Amino acid sequence: MDLVRIRLMTPDDLPAAERASAAAFLEADRAARLWDEPEPQPPDGASSRNWIEGIGHHVATDPGGCWVAEADGGEIVGLSVAQNRGGVWYLAVFGVLPGFQGKGVGRRLFDASLAHAGDRPGLISSSPHPAATRRYRLAGFTLHPLMNMSGRLDRSALPAIDGLREGRPDDFEWMDALDVTLRGGPHGADHPHMLERRQLIVSSSPGERPGYVYLDKDEGNPILLAAAHVETAERLLWEALAHTRNKAVIGHISAGNPWAIDIGLTARLDLGREGYLAVRGISEPVPYLASRHHL
Repeated sequence: MDLVRIRLMTPDDLPAAERASAAAFLEADRAARLWDEPEPQPPDGASSRNWIEGIGHHVATDPGGCWVAEADGGEIVGLSVAQNRGGVWYLAVFGVLPGFQGKGVGRRLFDASLAHAGDRPGLISSSPHPAATRRYRLAGFTLHPLMNMSGRLDRSALPAIDGLREGRPDDFEWMDALDVTLRGGPHGADHPHMLERRQLIVSSSPGERPGYVYLDKDEGNPILLAAAHVETAERLLWEALAHTRNKAVIGHISAGNPWAIDIGLTARLDLGREGYLAVRGISEPVPYLASRHHL
């Protein structure tokens, strides 16, 4: 008898799903930690609340891609949250508690979310966990290694930037068109969700050289950057770095985006490794820095 049931996630599952996700990723982060890196810590209360709010958006927007694994007794032991946005599918979160790994639970969860994609191309922000990367590759995804840049910003390196402005809801139409060009589908409902929680900076002449970047409101770091030209991407990233406060971080840099590495090095940031950007049915997006939960 199967003691783990795979079923659709409901809003009532969100707190338990957050705890399962936090435990799964904490274990993975500890396993992947290098000797000179700090010991990974569980999320604080604010981070947990943000996670519940963010994944709650996914459950409300496209519930058919959101699944949990429920053990005998009702414990949530895994989850897989995916979304369809127009012509593209992305996996926002995927994790299984360590005690339930290697038993087929992850495969069943991932298969349920992947079936939701239909024939859409897909994107995944993957951890370096061997089981995850194996599952994605066997499903036909190409794995592009990701890097990050971090450290104390050398503000003397910041150039003067013009031609940018604060983004507004009336920018979403051209932003979605740019998304389709770069990643195969729009961000759609994710744009208003992010604008409520992030600062948005856009190119002031989107018809000529469109581009945008979302910034984390707490630290000012870039969360998602998309541009039609490398020059626009560079200007947006420099502007984002000018908004950083304590530690500057540029994440999700794939090999096809060396311009971001060059900026980070000029700003005296350190280069590190992350996980993988897994894509199927589309090319690696460039110039583009993906977000973790919205790709």
